[in-house]
Amino acid sequence: MAGSAFTIAPELVERFHASRAAARALTTASSALRDRALEAIQESVSAHADQIITSNAQDLQRGAAEGMEESLQDRLRLTQERVQGLADSVGVIRSLPDPVGDVIREMTLQNGLHVTQVRVPFGVIGAIYEARPNVTVDVTALALKSGNAVVLRGGGAALESNKVLVSLMRDALTSVGLPADAVTTVDDWGREGAQALMKGRGFIDVLIPRGSASLIETVVTESSVPVIETGSGIVHIFVDATASAEQAVEIIHNAKVQRPSVCNSVETVLVHQDALGLVPAIAERLVASGVTLHADEAIRELVPTAVPATEDDWATEYLSLDLSLKAVATLDEALEHIRTYSTQHTESILTSDMANAERFLTEVDSAAVMVNASTRFTDGGEFGFGAEVGISTQKLHARGPMGLPELTSTKWIVRGQGQIRH
Repeated sequence: MAGSAFTIAPELVERFHASRAAARALTTASSALRDRALEAIQESVSAHADQIITSNAQDLQRGAAEGMEESLQDRLRLTQERVQGLADSVGVIRSLPDPVGDVIREMTLQNGLHVTQVRVPFGVIGAIYEARPNVTVDVTALALKSGNAVVLRGGGAALESNKVLVSLMRDALTSVGLPADAVTTVDDWGREGAQALMKGRGFIDVLIPRGSASLIETVVTESSVPVIETGSGIVHIFVDATASAEQAVEIIHNAKVQRPSVCNSVETVLVHQDALGLVPAIAERLVASGVTLHADEAIRELVPTAVPATEDDWATEYLSLDLSLKAVATLDEALEHIRTYSTQHTESILTSDMANAERFLTEVDSAAVMVNASTRFTDGGEFGFGAEVGISTQKLHARGPMGLPELTSTKWIVRGQGQIRH
């Protein structure tokens, strides 16, 4: 529908009006009341784990029948452990400080006016995502804690899972006296629902897409609602000449294998020519875990079983047990490769040379830059946010994992005693 006129259906307009009314109710609701709502959601998700998993199994069965990629099936899959993890993350979010009302700046002007800048909710947050039922709970919990209503479009792949989760959360809200419409879905409207979110300027205050590069590009291109762009992750690790052999093997294995289907898993490893002696041990550990290596000629001389890397490999987010490797002559060459192919998500350097570490931290322009650590740590939960609404790779408003403060805006409050401007 890009470039064509689009009219939001009256039924969806009514739904959006209900979301705005719910957002106003949240504005006046106490932090304690919103916390009680989160507690009710946590208890309900935990108590209804079997129902959630049963509905998720329907989605997985349909996805497998339709040829869904294994990486997407992994993101879609809910187990007892993952459902309990969702409930636990709601509890962590509940325990975090409420950002609403935080004073950012405060001053008294020469004319006696008292001026403060405080955090306030956005109002209504829209989220468009695919095959990620965990996002349904995480985004809702973060939105409610920060005083926002949320409108969800979770995609057809997770339709049954999201239907149950949204229903449970709406019931939890009403059980503590908050409006159910603080959590709304447009999944029943399919693509038209997604289009309405993108064209719902005046109804939706900010829109957050999570998913494939094509989904994010569509939302960024077509939306008239302000978008916080979450990006794909062509993530790099650079093995410097002075890298610890033991650390390199463990960190690269963790960054690729622990959960390859997520955006903070490493996709390209750059190896300094003076550290090529570490490659056989790195490769042996990866291959033993089922990783397919795509390597340049210098690496393949050491690992003959590796697949020859092509130009496309450096620009590919595999989201699978595939990894590209390239030898570089200098730190400068590694930095240039990262500048060329990075999606500005996460990059890490493995080194004992702190001067090189500081250069890497300064010159790499990504949302998260690390030294001697797995890229898997770029995550709201790992950073102490309880969960995340996404990882922003843009530079305006928010960058990196987005937690509670990133779901607020600010306003200026001015208190006077009759002052007029001259």
